Amino acid sequence: MVERGPITDYSSLSKRAARRMIQRAFVLAGRNRIARQHIRESRHTTLWVLEDWGLEWTLALDRGRLEFERRASKHPDATFTWTTAAEFFRQVETGSLEPTTTAGAGPPVPRRTLEPVFHAFGAALRAVLQNPVDGNGDPLV
Repeated sequence: MVERGPITDYSSLSKRAARRMIQRAFVLAGRNRIARQHIRESRHTTLWVLEDWGLEWTLALDRGRLEFERRASKHPDATFTWTTAAEFFRQVETGSLEPTTTAGAGPPVPRRTLEPVFHAFGAALRAVLQNPVDGNGDPLV
């Protein structure tokens, strides 16, 4: 196992590495008991977009579970967009994720439902950026 230090220059990340780190952060956020309690009755599909990198992924909230999908949903209930990856990572660092939100085709996603998910995801991604390895100890970058 190669020891990696914390990532501080996000522009040096490849899109593949960023996607892997984001996916790992959602896995960790899905284990957060508080976030799971807030979404235990929710069934929503959300699309997350980093415009300048062309990254899109789907996050489904399904009765207490977070399901990450690397492909973009065709009919999301809400779309969360960041114009630049730098803006996204800066918001993750500060702990206040404030994406541009667009309503989708399904029922509206209440902000109070997503607040704990954003918080758990931000905390998990900060931890992954500090120690960029997966559950087996393999490097993500």
